[in-house]
This record gives sequence, structure tokens and C-alpha cells, in this order.
Amino acid sequence: MLNGIKVKRIYSQIQNQLFYMIPEKWDKIYLYAAVIEKINHLETGEMFFYYYPKGLLKKNPVNVYEVPSKFNVDEEAYMKLVNELYDTIQSLRKEFEKAGEKLWTNLTISIENFKFHIEYDYEDLEKSYYSSYDRHIIWQYKYLDLPMERLSKKDRKMLESYIAEEQFQNRETKSHMENMYQKNIHNIVEYNQVETPSQEPKDQNSENQTIEQIQEEKTLDKYELYKRKKAEPSLDKYELYKRKKEKEKQKEKEQNEEFISSIEKKEETKNQILKF
Repeated sequence: MLNGIKVKRIYSQIQNQLFYMIPEKWDKIYLYAAVIEKINHLETGEMFFYYYPKGLLKKNPVNVYEVPSKFNVDEEAYMKLVNELYDTIQSLRKEFEKAGEKLWTNLTISIENFKFHIEYDYEDLEKSYYSSYDRHIIWQYKYLDLPMERLSKKDRKMLESYIAEEQFQNRETKSHMENMYQKNIHNIVEYNQVETPSQEPKDQNSENQTIEQIQEEKTLDKYELYKRKKAEPSLDKYELYKRKKEKEKQKEKEQNEEFISSIEKKEETKNQILKF
């Protein structure tokens, strides 16, 4: 399994991009991406990822494509970040190609409990019986615990067929897991600092950083500054929205105080008349 400094740098960059794109505190992240090479080395593919919001109550996973509408983030700016994340994943595959490694067709990334886990799959998606839509359903069932009862009859039948076939298949996969780097990551709307590995206590290994790791972190810091600069329009929009809401609350509070004050004055006048 390829695991050099350049690949580790890409892993860390993927982490940064994911953390930046999630506008609230979270517990875990799951991402799927596929890169399919067609004739003349043309590449197509797909990507989606979900995160679980942090909280005492169990919450449903949030689809990344719902973030702009849910958090009032500029959709065009956000989709650029999505595309850049996919570009990073493509660059990871190119590193495998340069090293002469067997090329994977799709991968699943999970981030949970300060662990970064990536699973490479070598299935020939071009010859697969299942469509892109089918694979999305299957992936949600496997990684997000998608209940079968939520599916249509057609999708349930497809999933049941996949589960029955899977036990007879010997699919080639490889995986890699590593502890997360310590770093402070801000998110796209600066809502709150995401609870990432920056909260994890230091261990002895983190004290003994190599020169390559220090250089890597400097590169990532520059990357963060670049991302924040690109996201400025959406941040301004979010700030204006917050200020507008605060003004509306303040105005409503003042109106309530005026109303209560007028009632009190009427009562005081009434009491004076009765006393007289």
C-alpha cells in the first residue's frame, strides 16, 4: 500500500477540505468517491459525503449538497469547494499511478474518534451490473445504516439482490488508517470551531515531528488562508444575515418594552383616578 510523504500530505489536505466545508460541530464523516477511466484516458466519476451533527440525541446524517440551502451559504462558491475536493482525490489516484501501483476505482473515507480511515476498492465499475444510483443506495446502507423500510420496492429488491450476491463475492480492497494531525480548522461560515483532532491531547509522537511534517503543516496553513479568502462573499452574506436577525430581535424587544410601558402608564393613571 502506497504510504509516502506525498500521499500523507494529500490525506491531510482532504481532511482540511472536509473540515472546512462542514458549518457546524460534527461527530463523524463518511465520503465516497469514484474515478472511472474511459477511452483516451478521459476520467469521469462521482462523489458524495455525509456528516453526523454533534449532539446528545441521535441525528440523521446531513448530505453535503444540502449545506448551502441549510446554512445560507453561497451555492456557487460552495460547489467550487466540492469540485476542488474531488480534484484532490483525483490527485491521490495519480500518485498511485506514478508509483506503478494498481489503480483503485473508488474509495470510502471515514473520520471518527480522531481516526482517518480510507478503504480502496478495485471493482470494475464500467462493467458493474449496478448503476451509479444503485451504488449510492448500497453505500448508504453499508456505511450510514440506511433502513430498508425507507426504500421503494424497486430499490429494496435491488439491495436485497446485492446483499445475497455479496456473500459469494471476493472483492479486492485495501485500507489504511492513521491518527489525525493536531490542527485548528475553521469552517466555511465560522459558526464555531469544529471539534476536530485539535481537541486531542498531545502524545509523544506529536512532539517529535519531522521536517517534512512541519513543512506540510505550513502548506496546509497557506491552503486554509486561500480557502477563507475564496469564501469571503459567502461569509459576508452570512454575517449580514446574522446582523439582520439581531436587528429584528432588538426591534421586537423594544416594541415589547414600549407596549409594557404603555400598559403600566395606563394602570398608573387609572389608579390615580380611582384614588382621587
